[in-house]
Amino acid sequence: MAATPAPPQAPPKPTWDPRRPQPPFPWLRPTIRIRLTLLYGGMFLIAGILLLSIIYLLAAQAISSGNQPLFKIVSFQALKVSSDNCQAINTSSLSLQDFNDAISQCVDHQRQVALDELLSRSLLALLGLAVIAFAFGYAMAGRVLSPLGRITRTARQVAGSDLSRRIELDGPDDELKELADTFDDMLERLQRAFTAQQRFVGNASHELRTPLAINRTLLEVHLSDPNAPVELQQLGKTLLATNERSEQLVEGLLLLARSDNQIVERGPVDLAEVAGQAIDQVRGEADAKGVELRGERKRAVVLGNGVLLERIALNLVQNAVRYNIPEDGWVEVTTDTEHNQAVLTVSNTGPVVPAYEVDNLFEPFRRLRTERTGSDKGVGLGLSIVRSVARAHGGHIVARPREGGGLVMRVTLPL
Repeated sequence: MAATPAPPQAPPKPTWDPRRPQPPFPWLRPTIRIRLTLLYGGMFLIAGILLLSIIYLLAAQAISSGNQPLFKIVSFQALKVSSDNCQAINTSSLSLQDFNDAISQCVDHQRQVALDELLSRSLLALLGLAVIAFAFGYAMAGRVLSPLGRITRTARQVAGSDLSRRIELDGPDDELKELADTFDDMLERLQRAFTAQQRFVGNASHELRTPLAINRTLLEVHLSDPNAPVELQQLGKTLLATNERSEQLVEGLLLLARSDNQIVERGPVDLAEVAGQAIDQVRGEADAKGVELRGERKRAVVLGNGVLLERIALNLVQNAVRYNIPEDGWVEVTTDTEHNQAVLTVSNTGPVVPAYEVDNLFEPFRRLRTERTGSDKGVGLGLSIVRSVARAHGGHIVARPREGGGLVMRVTLPL
């Protein structure tokens, strides 16, 4: 018996998220600009130290080469000499040899003082020039790297599902402009492919609606015949359920294709009201399954599309009710505002979800421990639609396993 092939694993989650918040002190990060600044300033500092050392050695050599005294007193009668810097010659009882030695020591001392003064003043000048060099290097590095900042900002906007952005970098035809043009060409191809994919899904969904609606009408007409055999009625009910499932799949694909676009028409939408409407729609199913609906919903108004935002709440609440425990289950739906963001949280009891499988739940047609849809709980597009709608509104959704079983879904949208 052949071994069952292992299900394909989800691709690794990228470690870089362009939507993550910036650190509180971004200038402390070892950015390229900081490194280039340190490189420019360090090279200037090293060059200055070498130049100062050479000048000091040359000056010391020039002074030491004239170490022999320019004159020597061979005889003096009633000669009086006074000096504030050379106290040794102020004594009148010096012999001629002692006087000449004192003069030589004083000259050597003054030479050393001059060298020390040259070194100290040069170090101060080097320190000041180093500060100027680091500041100038920081400014020049920022000017050189400004095209990269523009590319990064465009990449962040594209990562937020806005493929219409372009860099359009001006300036000389150098390596950075070549990189920007290549990035623009890549975005153009991605946008064409993405638009074609959305158009195909939308057209296919629209084309499938008509025959499915005709099939449903024919089946309902046949089922309404009281003289139809029992076997035929049972077959009709099965076909009607299959047809309904296909209609749900088509509607989900159409909504998924629509929600992948940026939302153009926006209006004020209260997440508390949206969540309340979703709970009212699911309340009958929750009562049938014995699932308690609870939670405090505070006012949280965002700018967005009311229909799509209602779909977020409805899909999350429906999943929380359907994937629950048989007895004493509950679903908690809360809305609030935190840090200038609106937050919709849906928690539920349910089966234990491994942390490594949470990300797979947001893939289309994926369920827990299953590769394709195959149950009556949905068509496998609910969480994919939620993530797509949240991204189209500039927000995101985070899921984490709940201790004891179930999930905690947290949708964050900008106010």
